[in-house]
Order: sequence, then C-alpha cells, then structure tokens
Amino acid sequence: MDPDLSDLSEQIALDPTSFIGIPLALVGAVFLSLGAQFQHRGVVKVEARTVDTLGKGLSGRQLALLLARPSWVIGTVMLGLAILFQLSSLYFAPIIVVQPLGAIALVITSILNSRLNHVKLNRKSIIAIVMCVGGVFLFVGVAAFTAVDRPVTDTQLVTILVILAVVLALAGVAFGLFRRRIRAIFYVIMAGVLYGFVATLAKVVLGRIEQGEFEWLTFTCLLGLLLATALGAYFVQNAYATGPPDLVIAGLTVVDPMVAVVIGIVVLGEASQAPVWANGVFLLAGVIAVWGVFMLARNHPQTRL
Repeated sequence: MDPDLSDLSEQIALDPTSFIGIPLALVGAVFLSLGAQFQHRGVVKVEARTVDTLGKGLSGRQLALLLARPSWVIGTVMLGLAILFQLSSLYFAPIIVVQPLGAIALVITSILNSRLNHVKLNRKSIIAIVMCVGGVFLFVGVAAFTAVDRPVTDTQLVTILVILAVVLALAGVAFGLFRRRIRAIFYVIMAGVLYGFVATLAKVVLGRIEQGEFEWLTFTCLLGLLLATALGAYFVQNAYATGPPDLVIAGLTVVDPMVAVVIGIVVLGEASQAPVWANGVFLLAGVIAVWGVFMLARNHPQTRL
C-alpha cells in the first residue's frame, strides 16, 4: 500500500462498516419517541384512576394495571423495538458514536406531546431542547471521526461492574430514604444513569458472545444488565407519572449516552486516539446537553414542581 494512503487510513478511526450503526440508531430513536408517548399515556390514565402516588413511587397494583392498558403495552413493544435497533447499532459502532444519536427522539417526542396534549412549549423549553440536541450532535460529530472500537478486557469489565454495583446501591438507598420528596428530575437522571450502564454492558455481552466467551464474567454482566434495566424501567414509569414525556426522553437521551460515553472514554479507551481539542469539545458538548435537561425540567409547562 502507498505510504500516504496508509497514513491516511490510520487517521480514520472507524471502519466504514461502523457507519451502518448510525442509521440503525436513528430508527431506534423514532421507536423510542413513539414508545415513550404511548407509555406516558398509559401511566397517566392508571394514576388518574387510582390513589395519587406523586413522590411515593408507583405501587405494585398500579404496575399490574399498566399491563391492562393497550397504550402502555403498545408503547412497551415500541420500546422493545428501540432496544433492538440500539443493540444492532452498538454491534457495528463504538458507544460514543451511536448512543448519543437517541437525542433525535427528544425532538420527535416534544412535537408529538405538544400536538397530542395541546400544550404549547414556551421559549425557555424550546431553548432547552435545542441545547440538549445541539450538545449531543456536536459530540457525535467529533466522536464519529475520532473514536476507536476496542475489545473489552476482563479488568475493564470488572471496573464497570463495580461502579454499577455502587450506583445501584446508591439509587436504592436514595429512593428508600427520600421517595416521598422525589420528583420527575430524580427519576429521569437515575434512569438515564442506569441505562448508560445497560448500553455499555449490552455491547460487552454482544462482543463476548460473538467471540464465544460466555463465562462467569459475561454471565455477571448479563445479570447486572437485567437488574439495571428493571430498576431503570421502574424509575421511567415513575417519571412519566410526575413529568411530561419529553422531559423523560431528554433525560434518557442525554444522561444515558453521557454516562455511556464517560465509561467509553475513561474505562474502555474509545477516545484514546482523539486529539486534545476533541476532548475539550466532548466536555463542552456534555455540559451544554446536560444543562439543557435541567432547564427543561424547570421550565416545561407540564412539569410538576
């Protein structure tokens, strides 16, 4: 190969097939948006017909009633499809490239929620949404050409599992102690954090299964993934009961990828080839996007404060 072409190929971090993950992630975002809208409708109807649980968490009876709501079931199926497309995108591309693309779901959800519930978004809410999406896409724009996809070592995997165990414990303690004072933003942030670990562990499990390495560590990953998914799903349902669907999606599509990205950069070394300026852009984009979530939580016309 020509030396110049060889040097050029080394500068292109992603294999061409990795870009297949981008359209898959975008399709998943559409299903995520529709699923959130349907699930939110189901949760609101169940909560309206039972004892108010604002700040206390949905009861077991209410969770059972959700299974009888067609809108909630349809939303759950759509979220299942969103997860399927998300996992497919993670198979082809690094976490820090495709995971943030779910932010497009925030735009779709905001438009749908505004039309279906006849709620006009105020100026500050629109600015917050633009910050969320703009920050995420700025991040992806840089990551797509600087990220590298590396196999996960056992040491890295143990590190991720230990951090997840600490997060699960803290989430459980916080919910147990402060559940009567909890509002939507807590559920949104915690669900986003947990799903960030879910995305990371899902990519790890897929990679190990492909390599035929299904041993105790992979099984532990799968167990942690299922536990984080279950607790995250419970937090999401409570977030629907205390806030609008676009706030929930803002948390899931901003906090979720930011957590996965931090793991990808700090633990997995996916940004090891990125220049110094790219790391600065990553930090700036993350701050903009996360601040947008808090702005949306404070200024959305449907948020219960």
